[in-house]
Amino acid sequence: MPAQQSPRRSLSRLAAVPVLLAFGAAVSGCASMGDTISPAFADPAKYDLYDCKQLEPERKGLAARAAELQGLMAKAETGVGGSVVAEIAYRNDYIALRGQSRLAEEAWRKNRCQDAPPEAKPVAAPAPITPAPTATGKRSRS
Repeated sequence: MPAQQSPRRSLSRLAAVPVLLAFGAAVSGCASMGDTISPAFADPAKYDLYDCKQLEPERKGLAARAAELQGLMAKAETGVGGSVVAEIAYRNDYIALRGQSRLAEEAWRKNRCQDAPPEAKPVAAPAPITPAPTATGKRSRS
């Protein structure tokens, strides 16, 4: 005859199923979140009043910060449990930064801005050539 389960034990197992399903859905939601950008992460009107001169350094700064965060996430992922640390510590900042970047790029295109040409570095004049000192024809007397 099989052992009888107590009603309490059955209830706890029954309650565990929805909890596990909810946890699985939450974890899969994080995995599928990827690089989607929510308005909660970036202000859509932030760059509306920026002109091209203001947008150019902003875009470069955002790109530099995004590269820095990617490097930090890659570094964190090399350690034990690093992918979890990278997600917790850096992912939200990275997503917000990507949202700001996208909005700055949209404002850049809307304003029809163009990248400034790289500054021409002045070519330094060549240093004057001075003749090397010549040895005089002195001989030692023996």
